[in-house]
Amino acid sequence: MTDRVIVMELARLEAAHLVGIVGQFLELVSDAAPDDGDPAIGRLVPPAYTDERDAREFRDLTETHLLDRRRTDAGVVLASLADAPEIPDDPDDPALMESVEVRLDPEVAQAWLRTLAAVRLVLATRLGITGPEDHDPDNPRFGIYDWLGYRLDGLVSALDDEA
Repeated sequence: MTDRVIVMELARLEAAHLVGIVGQFLELVSDAAPDDGDPAIGRLVPPAYTDERDAREFRDLTETHLLDRRRTDAGVVLASLADAPEIPDDPDDPALMESVEVRLDPEVAQAWLRTLAAVRLVLATRLGITGPEDHDPDNPRFGIYDWLGYRLDGLVSALDDEA
């Protein structure tokens, strides 16, 4: 990857929603405790082995590190959105659709990729998505999941263009 910067354009409303979503994700991974039984955390720290004992041992050795990485990445995403303007109080304010530019160097872009993918995993777990047949693009419950996928796809494309 080069030292070029990727410029991501978001509407002010999108940036604000992203701050909220990533903030909630950060709370989830910060509050996670080993063996808390949360299926979303389990999806973020999947078993590496089919044997239960080996899987447990591996998870005991890696879970803290993996969740620390998730927290760090989410913090990087939030820091990169720190300069995004506040959203106006009036929901009909046209300023909500004004563009905000977020500049991502390669390291920050990687943190964005990992965070958006992790947030989608959490949402998939909460929505019961285990395969394509579980996803209904016409159901509004899947809107944020789809929007994050759109943003993730755009970021992957931008990174591929740089390679």
